Amino acid sequence: MYTLQSKWRYLIMFLGVQLVVMALLSREGYQKRVSYFFRIFRKPDTTTGQTVVGRNHTDVYANLSLLGSALNKEDMPYCPKQSPLIGEFDSSLGSVERKNPLVVRGGRYRPPNCEARHRTAIIIPHRNREHHLKFLLYYLHPFLQRQQLNYGIYIIHQDGNYTFNRAKLMNVGFREAMREEDWDCLFFHDVDLIPEDDRNTYICDAHPKHAAIAMDKFGYKLPYKMYFGGVSALTPVQYLKMNGFPNNYWGWGGEDDDIGVRVSLGGMLISRPSLKVGRYKMIKHKHDKGNEVNPKRFNMLAKTRHTWKEDGMNTVEYEIVSRDYQPLYTNITVNIGTEVGGVIFCYISSISSNSVRTGLFGSNNHSTYPDVLFFLFLNCHNCLRLS
Repeated sequence: MYTLQSKWRYLIMFLGVQLVVMALLSREGYQKRVSYFFRIFRKPDTTTGQTVVGRNHTDVYANLSLLGSALNKEDMPYCPKQSPLIGEFDSSLGSVERKNPLVVRGGRYRPPNCEARHRTAIIIPHRNREHHLKFLLYYLHPFLQRQQLNYGIYIIHQDGNYTFNRAKLMNVGFREAMREEDWDCLFFHDVDLIPEDDRNTYICDAHPKHAAIAMDKFGYKLPYKMYFGGVSALTPVQYLKMNGFPNNYWGWGGEDDDIGVRVSLGGMLISRPSLKVGRYKMIKHKHDKGNEVNPKRFNMLAKTRHTWKEDGMNTVEYEIVSRDYQPLYTNITVNIGTEVGGVIFCYISSISSNSVRTGLFGSNNHSTYPDVLFFLFLNCHNCLRLS
């Protein structure tokens, strides 16, 4: 009898303990604490990366990938007092290089597990925009890799401090890129524009493509119908059909509209993605020194119909100063001359007559130094460059 009473006593005590535990667990605070207590003894899940404390992360998107799948509410612990996902944004070229191990010398990439269907060259006219370039490369390389492109990035850097000429630099970029590889598409890309949507594919269409249809600075709308600025794409056939880009727009403004007119004069239409897809974020900046507004742009635009066949790819002249194959891009520094007088350039590197290299005296330089000085004396208003 005593034994039976003891069993009933223990059973009642056990049921009472269960009721107390259930009552505690029904409250949200105790639920989280108990869940947290039991998770201490669980082995960290390395596949989902849920245990991230102590790691030094600098890429916010990589950090978010460590969150893993969502937990049931009853298993969810409190977040730590200091989030382990917070890190400093690192856009240095060294960091970008480490994040893109499959990008090879010269900024070239091929998909490692399939044959790319498209070969795209990115042409970026550039001068004194190293800060913007870092951010563009940070976003552009993974953007292009997700599209499984065979691509290369070319930075066309204007040498010297003369007035900037974006369109002429793009002509240089086309010629130099095509000399290296038979690209089937060339994207002409401003250094301060970041694409926002992966569906904005960097491949060419049946007609010249204006990719940057919706920039944040224009309220994500097309400013006007013939606008062709920011980011555009052409096949080599399309580019040559419109005689490339104008060479005589020095300073800011006008060349985009000239190019849009050339598309029409070449018998082609402008292709564009949708406003939802062709979205770009512009890195804010002031007008660069040496890239002031071109006061002649409207007069020049009025003459495009008469000048486009005589001013373009068929007349571009320049001198390669250097070609440098960096880990993330190919840098081509060029001397494209000056605006005044329509003279291309006369580049003197030393007093020796053998060092005179000029587009004015021909490729077989037999001119003496006094000959050049006499030419400069007669044409001093042309402001030729002396080094």
